[in-house]
Amino acid sequence: MASRLRITGVILILIGIVGLGASGYTYLRTQESADSLQGFSEAQDVNLSYNDEGQLIDRGTTEGADAIRELLGQTWRWPIIDSELDPDDPLVDTATEYMYQMATIAYHTLHGTQNVVLTQTVEWDGDGDGEVAADAPVYSGGEWDPSTSGEDAIFNPGTYEVPVNERYWTQFNRLHPLDGPAREQTWSGTVHGLFAELGVGAVTASLAQVGVGIAAVVLLMGIGFLIAGGLLIWVAAGAKKEEEPAAAA
Repeated sequence: MASRLRITGVILILIGIVGLGASGYTYLRTQESADSLQGFSEAQDVNLSYNDEGQLIDRGTTEGADAIRELLGQTWRWPIIDSELDPDDPLVDTATEYMYQMATIAYHTLHGTQNVVLTQTVEWDGDGDGEVAADAPVYSGGEWDPSTSGEDAIFNPGTYEVPVNERYWTQFNRLHPLDGPAREQTWSGTVHGLFAELGVGAVTASLAQVGVGIAAVVLLMGIGFLIAGGLLIWVAAGAKKEEEPAAAA
């Protein structure tokens, strides 16, 4: 019996040692990722804006920052960690800061207006019946309402103002003579590229936090196996001492 307990204890200790090694390896690799992200963040040198009271601002106002936080936290449902928004360290290098910066770009993109220039008259069959209605409205530039994209219309040459109206890429009418070009101008390659870059930063920062957590859990498990193995060996030693007098008798 004592021999079996001792062997089990040794096995648990070996598992514990492996756990400690795995924990150390996981932590080191996670730290390498975190250091790499920090270096990338410092090279980019993007900083959030705060006022003298330590409040986030956008274009000089806290109202603008509040609107961006609402987009991030309520519309996108991102769990905002306020401790990661530090006015003493405005460099964008945490998951929340990366996502806030993405939301900033998105907010101004969604609330912008695009100028679309037509160089020739375009007849638009909005209802798709194969012809443009005789009483279709005629436009000659100026502000255009995107909600009318499903209606027949005639667009003369000119410059048209197309409001984005909080629409994402797929919510534009890509075939429309005004809405189609406005979509390309609104959700440009630059905007998509920035989204991808900031998204990678946010995911990397989040995974680094998860990695540290996993390393801590594995470390505790390793310590637990070491303690359990040591206790079993201690119990085995006591059992052996009790068996020896019995065997002598």
